[in-house]
Amino acid sequence: MNTLRKLWVVAGVLVVGVVARAQWDPAAGQWGKTQAEDLRVMTWNVQDGICSSNNKVEGFNDWSGLARIVAAMKPDVLILQECGDNNGEGTGSGVDSVANLTTTVNLFLHGGNDPFHGNSAVTSWVQKYAATYDLPNVFVSGSNDGFNRNVILSRYPFADLNGDGRSQLSDIQSVSADLYAPGGTGGIRGFMFAEINLPDGLYAGNLVMGCAHLKSGSDASSMAQRITASENVAYYVDYMFNGAGGSTPDPRNKIGDIPTVTSVLDASTPVIMGGDWNEDENTNGRKGPAEWLTLGGAAGGTDGLDRNRTDATYDDARDVFNNGRSTEGSAKFDYLAWQDSIATLRRAWVFNSANVTPSTAMPPEIVGMAGGAGVASGIAADHRPVIADFILPLATQVPPMLTSVNPATGPVRGGNAVDLVGTDFSPAAAVTFGGVNAPVVSRTGSTGIRVTVPAGTAIGQVVDVSVNQLGGTSTLTNAYTYGENPIELAFSQAGRSVTFIVYGPPNRPVGLAVGPPGSMTRLGFTFCFGAVQTGWLPRTLRTNATGSVTASWTAPSAATWHAQGAVRLPDTTFVQTNCVTVITP
Repeated sequence: MNTLRKLWVVAGVLVVGVVARAQWDPAAGQWGKTQAEDLRVMTWNVQDGICSSNNKVEGFNDWSGLARIVAAMKPDVLILQECGDNNGEGTGSGVDSVANLTTTVNLFLHGGNDPFHGNSAVTSWVQKYAATYDLPNVFVSGSNDGFNRNVILSRYPFADLNGDGRSQLSDIQSVSADLYAPGGTGGIRGFMFAEINLPDGLYAGNLVMGCAHLKSGSDASSMAQRITASENVAYYVDYMFNGAGGSTPDPRNKIGDIPTVTSVLDASTPVIMGGDWNEDENTNGRKGPAEWLTLGGAAGGTDGLDRNRTDATYDDARDVFNNGRSTEGSAKFDYLAWQDSIATLRRAWVFNSANVTPSTAMPPEIVGMAGGAGVASGIAADHRPVIADFILPLATQVPPMLTSVNPATGPVRGGNAVDLVGTDFSPAAAVTFGGVNAPVVSRTGSTGIRVTVPAGTAIGQVVDVSVNQLGGTSTLTNAYTYGENPIELAFSQAGRSVTFIVYGPPNRPVGLAVGPPGSMTRLGFTFCFGAVQTGWLPRTLRTNATGSVTASWTAPSAATWHAQGAVRLPDTTFVQTNCVTVITP
């Protein structure tokens, strides 16, 4: 069969990895939440890796390591420290402005053309590895130390929750000396807060998220600065957000809130704080930042930072595989703290790709990292992230009602988008096709869900479609039918090892080839590779009973390659697939 035809990218998107499954089983490479309704928060000191001058390219570098790990963990709220420092990155100078760092964060999440590098294409970004994941709400702190800034990113929008007309604070308003608070603000880089509007149909309350990078150093001045900032912030949280257990914010009138805060947070809205607090609470020999920011003035007293004024809680996160707690060197400097009378911890962990074993446990978004998946954490930053899943108070749940599935047919390979229409869909509603999870692409209020259809098991298979949420399940029986695959080509790769999948009718001959870029015409067909064809794949392939065939190929060198294929139809004509581009490191 002397025919080589073009290959296709599934749904027009380059396939670089497998979509992470939404459940918690790290040993099997599944790092998702136990319950979709849990809120995942992640804190990470990224050691200058996210700045405008950094080279935002795929490869053995910090930018790629950061993007892949964020894509793998998929936090709902991500707080970052040491962003915007071009000096520290060694690629430029000065600290990024708020506007430039905001642009850089959006490139980190979404890719695009880099205005800081002559509008060159960004080739590594979070959504490249997790296409349906996003943190569209970005708050870059206006406070900086002349080197770097802190950032809060959220899946959910920012909104004014306490009546002062704003949803973001780059630093707390100045506190006058009172009780245990020495007076002042949140320290050298500020202690930022974002008020976040959680979906009303799912959660009973909302969220306030705090982030800080406290003063570093072991000298007496640095240690004193950390405590001063922590004492002021503890007072601010207790008296401003909590109203010191009452209904009036700042009841002692010691906080310079301009404009004036008019209400305390409601009883179902927790304050969660995190960041690089630069002190290990287990080894510092004193009441350090983590204790001040949870215990308030006295351990076990009635001035704790929880809503009921008991002590709040800070994490003891551990590495899933070696139980280590260190986040920087041999110390734990990075913490999450929360009001545990409102938010219940399901789990917290420290992620370090170097400790992930066996290889099947590695998050799929990190597989394929240049230099090996295990190096991702080490190359990304000197700190390791702390991640926690929280159970929040939920709104009263109602059952969903699914009324239609459109379209009602699609290829047996799956991967196509389908819209579900109905009523009372929860923001965390999950969808299954024949009992198999269908990843959610987008939601339209409580009436629409767009999903990616999972693969079927046979052409002609008819399956039920279900919407599942805490309030109940709605199922349309025999709602979706799997048909033949269109003729197309997909691929995935790990370094120079490339796997091609050709789709088409079942039990048909397939031709497939790969070579350097160019164009060639043979036997009436136009190929997207040059006449010198390097690394041909077998030309005696045949699709299986569900209409697909897989072929593996190892690139002989680091280069850009083009690939095409062809499938013979029952009437003996050949149909070319699309052309795909494979870039090997």
